Amino acid sequence: MPMSRPPYPPEFRRQMVELVRAGRTPEELAKEFEPTAQSIRNWVVQAERDEGRREDGLTSAEKQELARLRREVRQLREEREILKKAGGFLRSGDGSAEMRYRLIDAEKTHHGVSLLARVLGVSRQGYYAWKNRGPSARARQDEALTDTITKIHAGSRGTYGSPRVHAELRQEFGVRIGRKRVARLMRAARLEGVHRRRRRGLTRRDPAASPAEDLVKRDFTAPGPNRTWTADITYVPTGEGWLYLAVVLDVFSRRIVGWAMADHMRTELVIDALEMAIWNRRPAPGLIHHSDQGSQYMSLSFSQRCRSAGIRTSTGTVADCFDNAVTESFFATLETELLDRHHFATRAQAKAACFDFIEGFYNLRRRHSTLGMLSPAEYERRYDAEQDRYAAA
Repeated sequence: MPMSRPPYPPEFRRQMVELVRAGRTPEELAKEFEPTAQSIRNWVVQAERDEGRREDGLTSAEKQELARLRREVRQLREEREILKKAGGFLRSGDGSAEMRYRLIDAEKTHHGVSLLARVLGVSRQGYYAWKNRGPSARARQDEALTDTITKIHAGSRGTYGSPRVHAELRQEFGVRIGRKRVARLMRAARLEGVHRRRRRGLTRRDPAASPAEDLVKRDFTAPGPNRTWTADITYVPTGEGWLYLAVVLDVFSRRIVGWAMADHMRTELVIDALEMAIWNRRPAPGLIHHSDQGSQYMSLSFSQRCRSAGIRTSTGTVADCFDNAVTESFFATLETELLDRHHFATRAQAKAACFDFIEGFYNLRRRHSTLGMLSPAEYERRYDAEQDRYAAA
């Protein structure tokens, strides 16, 4: 029987809402993506309710309680944002009071001085005393160096790491400082270089974990949907650092049935991608999930989630791209047709571009040579139609 269309996952709906808020109309999006225009309008209305833009139906007491909870959430988010911004300074090895005062000075237009001081563990009085006497000579030199380093990094289109920035400082600007200092200033400014793409570099095997049996053995064919899924992680360079993308691919149609994006590659990233795949496809027990031996896929929490869904796990060998060739092929397509042609200033821009590529182009319209030059969606539609004919015969 053909697969019925389950509810769209929350992340998909959020992305569609963002596209509407960016100026696209529901009618335009309905032509480009699968949902109807009315569904998209409903998601926008629901998003406004969830965000408190529509408060119809709530009592005054409920509104007050909701407002109080939102104030608490805003404060917690603000504190988290401050700590996130402070991370670059603290990880750089220079968590001195002066560096904290500099961060307060840079962020005081966005956050109150009292809140910044409390979160960073210094006093307001200490900050104002520092402000009155001014930064030290070394701090002023670091600030000037950071400006130059930022220009060098931008001139390299965000590709230079500390070794190349250090060399350019010496050769082009005549600045002679240690490479460790350059690396520290780059970390504090959240500047990262681009490394050559080596897909296997993301595999970090847990030596204490026992890999699952290879149930696929490089046979990337399936008699129908939801028989075999493959999964892997790649990364997208942005001006803010890496964005990590985890995908789940249905071997039958090469369709990306689950994906997740984040600024980390912890286990929850691959679990989020798996959850979307389960939400989208509702697979019957016995499906094979095949991946490499990365620690995320061999973790206890991931294995337990697969087991609870009736999914059998399978892993290939370490550092052998051919054992996960179909996912590698998708990532090569993504890199060639999207990532190598664009530079993303922020993770949000890269996330929107990857979402559009996967859901708006690759799954729905991109012709695939393995599928007889059909798109994954069309290939599945024809399979469903054929199953209907067999059922009616």
